[in-house]
Formats: sequence, structure tokens, C-alpha cells
Amino acid sequence: MSGLDDFGKTHENKFAHDSDLEFKANARRNKLLGQWAAELMGLSGDAVAAYAKEVITADLEEKGDDDVFRKIRRDFDSKNVEMSDHRIRREMDELLVKAREQIKSE
Repeated sequence: MSGLDDFGKTHENKFAHDSDLEFKANARRNKLLGQWAAELMGLSGDAVAAYAKEVITADLEEKGDDDVFRKIRRDFDSKNVEMSDHRIRREMDELLVKAREQIKSE
């Protein structure tokens, strides 16, 4: 039975590790997304970092990416930034890949 217990613990540890990495990657993606959006809205300096934090916080509203997307969409609309929904979602996907790579290389 010990071998089965070891297998179970190993599987649990891997799941926890993978979940932690995905959480970190999503937070990193949101930071990168916030920086990208801030620059498109004409923000600079400390305002970029502050906006990136707002995007990270927006992801805590509900499960999934829709809360982040809505924040970016709403902010682009209020600042008259021309950007399609598809382009925003594509940027989110691309930055998630980039964030995962960054996390793994650290």
C-alpha cells in the first residue's frame, strides 16, 4: 500500500505545483496586459504600474478571464482606444504564453 500512497502524494504535489504555476502565470499575464493596455491609453511612469495592478485586481472578481477582458474593454472605450474584442483576447492569450515561459525560466 505504501507504493500507492507514494503515487497519490506525488500526484497531489504535482497538481498543487502546477496550480501554483498557473496562478502565477495568470497574475504575470495580467500585469503584462495592464502594461500593454496602459501604453495604448497613453499612460506613462507610475501610472503604468498602477494600472497594471488594477488589471491584476480585476481578475479577482470572478473565475475566468472575462472580468479582465471587461476591464480592458471598458477602459479602452472610455479612452477612445480603437481595439477589437478579438485583438484584446488574442493579446491575452499571447501574453499568457509569454508569462508561462517567464515563470518557468525563473
